[in-house]
Amino acid sequence: MNLTVGQELPELVKHPTTRQLVQYAGAQGDFYEIHYDQAYAQSVALPGVILHGLLKAAFLGQLVTDWLGDRGNLKTFEVSYRGIDVPGRPYRCRGRVTKVDGDQVELDVWGEDPDGQRTTIGSAIVEMKS
Repeated sequence: MNLTVGQELPELVKHPTTRQLVQYAGAQGDFYEIHYDQAYAQSVALPGVILHGLLKAAFLGQLVTDWLGDRGNLKTFEVSYRGIDVPGRPYRCRGRVTKVDGDQVELDVWGEDPDGQRTTIGSAIVEMKS
């Protein structure tokens, strides 16, 4: 596959629900009330329940691994949270190639709210199979 700097990954749009947050809390063990209790979340100055940061990271990880498929291996992945996201609003996962060095490819990835604000940013390094 011919990869070039600036090439965009196919977009992945997630549609998180409060039910999904409860399911994720159970699977991951993060039962902080801001992720499932509307009244509690509002009592701590949030607009309502918010997505788990690690769930947003998982969505971005899926963006990378869906794009990569069996063509290579994910070597590093990291994210930084810059804003909150709420269930009931689409979460758009995007990315682009920032460097190609032989079989090693560096990516920028980010998650956007419906207004186009980057609420999560990150990077990944993948090693393509020869």
